[in-house]
Amino acid sequence: MSTTGVDAPTTTETPSGTAGSSPLSRRGVRIAVGAALPVVLIGLWFLLTIPGSAIIPSFKLPSPQSVWDAAVSLSDRGELWQFTAISVQRVLIGFAFGAGLGIAIGGLVGLSRFWDLGLSPTLGIIRAVPSLAWVPLLIVWFSIGEESKVILITIGAFFPVFTTVSIALRHVDPHLVELGRSYGFRGIRLFFAVQLPAVLPSLFAGLRLALVQAWLFLVAAELIAASMGLGFLLTRGQSNGRVDQIVLAIILLALLGKITDSILALVERWAVRRWG
Repeated sequence: MSTTGVDAPTTTETPSGTAGSSPLSRRGVRIAVGAALPVVLIGLWFLLTIPGSAIIPSFKLPSPQSVWDAAVSLSDRGELWQFTAISVQRVLIGFAFGAGLGIAIGGLVGLSRFWDLGLSPTLGIIRAVPSLAWVPLLIVWFSIGEESKVILITIGAFFPVFTTVSIALRHVDPHLVELGRSYGFRGIRLFFAVQLPAVLPSLFAGLRLALVQAWLFLVAAELIAASMGLGFLLTRGQSNGRVDQIVLAIILLALLGKITDSILALVERWAVRRWG
């Protein structure tokens, strides 16, 4: 009891530096901060390409309205959705194959000294080959069909996953592995139940890098050997002098890359809550 006869007010202090005390912890604030730069860039784009008083000529940078009109025209012809769908399909298939192989071979190399010595030097040489160098050979082997593009994307997606998984597995706590073995886990079961969950953050870091690589290798494949897709739209726009179509393809690639990365980030959060 207070000696003055008045109860002292009870206060709850929030420690400084905690997430709850920062305005950036609010979802709306984070969205606004993240959207600020894109909004500024779009506004600058409008200002630089105002019809009649454009600072940058339209044959170098088309106006947002011109790009929108190109999108509407391609959509009316059915090409926009067809090109977008085929590019997304190629990325997803190549990414799935590349990630799966990266996890499997990365597991072998990360857990076995024998496989490390046997595979790492050769894979290191293959990784050093530029992406465009594979295109002529894949065309010779598989023509310009889907196989050559998917294989190229698979190559691009494989190495980030392989590298991060193999390195992370070498540093798994041996006590954790022994605990898993004490519960009867061996071989593949031990790998998926104990070792792979232990490197989950590294795994998803590799998967997200692999997804970026998948989109990069897609463009490399479609720029040279394709009759459909967003990379083909880039090439056709260059050949026809349609800079509006080039900019449209770049914007679509950027948006699709961000959307797929955001989806993978949501999967990562779920997986960390489930197994982390």
